[in-house]
Amino acid sequence: MVRHMILWKLKAMSEEEKMERKKLVKEGLEGLEGQIPGMKKIHVRTEKLPSSTCDMMLDSIFESEEALKNYSVHPAHVKVAETRIRPYVEIRLCMDYEMEENEL
Repeated sequence: MVRHMILWKLKAMSEEEKMERKKLVKEGLEGLEGQIPGMKKIHVRTEKLPSSTCDMMLDSIFESEEALKNYSVHPAHVKVAETRIRPYVEIRLCMDYEMEENEL
């Protein structure tokens, strides 16, 4: 299993705009569940503590590295990324890793 985690910092916008953007990202990405072969879990965290230095986090699990690669180019994912995420993001950090059995 492979865990794919993303941290995003949104571009400067009002708090109302940020709240709406985070809602659209969460709906868009979590709406992919069941559509992407090899995807086991997808969750977008939008609520955070004041000590956080990012606005949102994606936590997703895939059967394999190949399934993650397929997700990255899947048309449904690309549409969400291109329309709801990339135009509004200032910083994107990613970490992918092979999960250990005790992480499930």
